[in-house]
Amino acid sequence: MDGSLYPVSLLVVAVMAFYFYRTNNVKLMLFALVVGIYIIYSHNTGVTITDYKNEVVDSISDSATEFVKERNIEGYNESKKVVK
Repeated sequence: MDGSLYPVSLLVVAVMAFYFYRTNNVKLMLFALVVGIYIIYSHNTGVTITDYKNEVVDSISDSATEFVKERNIEGYNESKKVVK
């Protein structure tokens, strides 16, 4: 994160967690703390959820391509008209 965005985001998360704690909203407080932990982790390691999502999408795409090749399935052909 650039410049002051990182400390400001951590401050906002800390204030939100404190507010949720004061209003007896423990589940939202824990969620805010998890978001803060994720911000710190992604800032220090460079690993983001977007990277994980892209890996999952690529894996699904590769599996679908292999499935089509194994079964010799053709793609959808609009010009073919099959009536049963």
